[in-house]
Amino acid sequence: VQSFMRGWLCRRKWKTIVQDYICSPHAESMRKRNQIVFNMVEAESEYVHQLYVLVNCFLRPLRMAASSKKPPISHDDVSSIFLNSETIMFLHEIFHQGLKARIANWPTLILADLFDILLPMLNIYQEFVRNHQYSLQVLANCKQNRDFDKLLKQYEANPACEGRMLETFLTYPMFQVVSVYFFAFCIVSHRVMHDEVSDTENIRKNLAIERTIVEGCDILLDTSQTFIRQGSLIQVPSVERGKLSKVRLGSLSLKKEGERQCFLFTKHFLICTRSSGGKLHLLK
Repeated sequence: VQSFMRGWLCRRKWKTIVQDYICSPHAESMRKRNQIVFNMVEAESEYVHQLYVLVNCFLRPLRMAASSKKPPISHDDVSSIFLNSETIMFLHEIFHQGLKARIANWPTLILADLFDILLPMLNIYQEFVRNHQYSLQVLANCKQNRDFDKLLKQYEANPACEGRMLETFLTYPMFQVVSVYFFAFCIVSHRVMHDEVSDTENIRKNLAIERTIVEGCDILLDTSQTFIRQGSLIQVPSVERGKLSKVRLGSLSLKKEGERQCFLFTKHFLICTRSSGGKLHLLK
């Protein structure tokens, strides 16, 4: 009966702890972060596919056509229409693969360094945006050529295009650059907020431990010190040549085993004794 009651009390306490965490600001922050990340992975996957269609169904075939005996379009016009689309595709493929590798380690997600890949792309996207209107004008002029227009319609009939025209694929990077840097801002903002929450919780933990020590403990008032773990250790006396020798730990002389309450921090290791009344006393 006692075993049953202890189990029931433990499960009830654990349920309360879980429910409190689910409703906590930290849990809500993590849910928002996860939603941002999962939406970003889904959007990035779709975007890489769009770039793949743009490059493989339009850019590369037209580049080959420009090298034919009777080219329906010149290499200069191909470069003007597509500019650095292929480079953007390569970089986003690397970024997408990195995202999938990090998601495989969920719930541990470290993404900030991945956005270092995107930072150099800002200049590339700026060139693409500035060139966008000109690329559409060049494309419109090329469509005046019947041979080119006929060839382009063949490319657009590819099932991978799903009925979309070349102009549509050339427009996708215009919108994606906003989404990518919005996701980057959300991730960085969450990281700063998460650090602030962690610092606050750490200070509260240190103060809670300091208040349990009868003599107090000034070193726990250092806000740069982080709590790691706590637990009980058994201090045992040493034996020399079959004789029991005294072990001196701080102000305590020990002739027999004794349980010590220990607290490990990044800068200090505290050892305490617990009195019969349950209070902690710090050893020097």
